[in-house]
Amino acid sequence: MIKRTLYFGNPAYLHTANEQLVVEFPYPAGTEDVVKPRPHTAPIEDIGVLLLDHPQITISQALLTKLLANNTAVITCDSTHHPTGMLLNLDGHTLQSRIFAAQTDASEPLKKQLWQQTIAAKIHNQAALLGAVSAEGSLWGEPDKLLLNMARDVKSGDSGNVEAQAASYYWKRLLVRWQPGFSRDRYGMPPNNMLNYGYALLRAVVARCLTGSGLLPTLGIHHRNQYNAYCLADDIMEPYRPFADKVICDIVAAHDGPLPVTLTKEIKAQILAIPAMDVRIARSPAAKDTERSPLMVAVEKTTASLAKCYEGSGRKLLYPVME
Repeated sequence: MIKRTLYFGNPAYLHTANEQLVVEFPYPAGTEDVVKPRPHTAPIEDIGVLLLDHPQITISQALLTKLLANNTAVITCDSTHHPTGMLLNLDGHTLQSRIFAAQTDASEPLKKQLWQQTIAAKIHNQAALLGAVSAEGSLWGEPDKLLLNMARDVKSGDSGNVEAQAASYYWKRLLVRWQPGFSRDRYGMPPNNMLNYGYALLRAVVARCLTGSGLLPTLGIHHRNQYNAYCLADDIMEPYRPFADKVICDIVAAHDGPLPVTLTKEIKAQILAIPAMDVRIARSPAAKDTERSPLMVAVEKTTASLAKCYEGSGRKLLYPVME
């Protein structure tokens, strides 16, 4: 079942009753005599991501406990309304200690093979998206041939650093139709802010699914940063980035006038739909055919396949394929 992504951008009091998330909104001063409507509720078991984007949101400890027990990713935003922190369940799988051991004992050759698969999948999806937006802005173009060739050239551990070469080529062309001279820079001009927001949401979804598969998000395949608590999430999200890029391309293409420096509620709503967007992913590592699946469900398949690779019962990571 696809989990819901809930966003709160106004003052609110969040608590729990009868296994439900209960939302109460404050009334302005002078309206105390107004009959208050019943609070809004949502089943906790249906929530995958909870995003808190206002300094006057109050959340109860009892609700936090139930959300984390449900493996819900709870994200907090800073004063610029961008995700800045995340809470995750530390006990998300019945065989967690066994999977942790397999993860920490993973050999370097295995990690290099997994990274090779990851980068090849990422570049393949970049090729599909770039080919689409390059075809006069339509979504009917053939995958970019140069990027497809790059995907085939990725070696174990990406020793040739094909990922960086592909990224340079990709970002010089992806948004040029609507934003001439665009440069991908985390702190750059829009739509970099939209990309940052989409990637932060994607990172939360991947981290949540990793803990659900019994994996430790801190121990990466390739990323190694002592200040990064989500190295593995940053690794596994790579082939999913083009799906977030597609959503941003759609927003930019439909937008009239200068892009906003501060994201509007409408833009955020479109980006927050990323976990529910349809993607194609193989039914199993051995299957040649694919099936449609919500992105969040696809990530669960990816992280489950990663756990099997660590434990020695699998060799292939399941990643989505962009059409």
